[in-house]
Amino acid sequence: MPSETTGVIADRYATALFDLADGQSVLDQVAGDLKSLKAMIRDSADLNRLLDSPALKRAEQGKAVAALSDAAQFHGLTKNFLGLVASHRRLNSLPAMIRAFLGLLAKKRGEVSAQVTSAAQLSQSQLDALVSSLKSACGGNVAVDVAVDPSLLGGMVVKVGSRMVDSSLKTKLQHLKLAMKGVG
Repeated sequence: MPSETTGVIADRYATALFDLADGQSVLDQVAGDLKSLKAMIRDSADLNRLLDSPALKRAEQGKAVAALSDAAQFHGLTKNFLGLVASHRRLNSLPAMIRAFLGLLAKKRGEVSAQVTSAAQLSQSQLDALVSSLKSACGGNVAVDVAVDPSLLGGMVVKVGSRMVDSSLKTKLQHLKLAMKGVG
């Protein structure tokens, strides 16, 4: 869980990037880059070590981020942003920056942001059904951010704004465990 300071820093960087991308009419390209980067962060232990390592020097982190940006063919603004983040030693806040940027984009488009964490990867039909249900429940467009957490065992956790629905097997088992303690 990010600290309050990390959240403030992430919001500032995300807002600056959003304003620049909006001013240059490249919001969709930058958002696509950040979504790709988010997936890379989720799937790569090496990339996570790069983001979190205090042992690496600024120059090393900058070179690594530049190489990643080139290989992924990121937009110039995204590449420059990542270089700036690396030079200020804020790469550890990058996931929070991405979340904040995508939240700003959803707000601009009049979408409600929903975070869905499931125990297993959702099929396209399951995802479509979920998005449809969320649209009808929220009464508008919904930007869904899906993550997988095998520790949930089954089911999913859905967060929309300040509301959360937890139908995970892990939580149900915890409630059952607490109820069984009360019986004995």
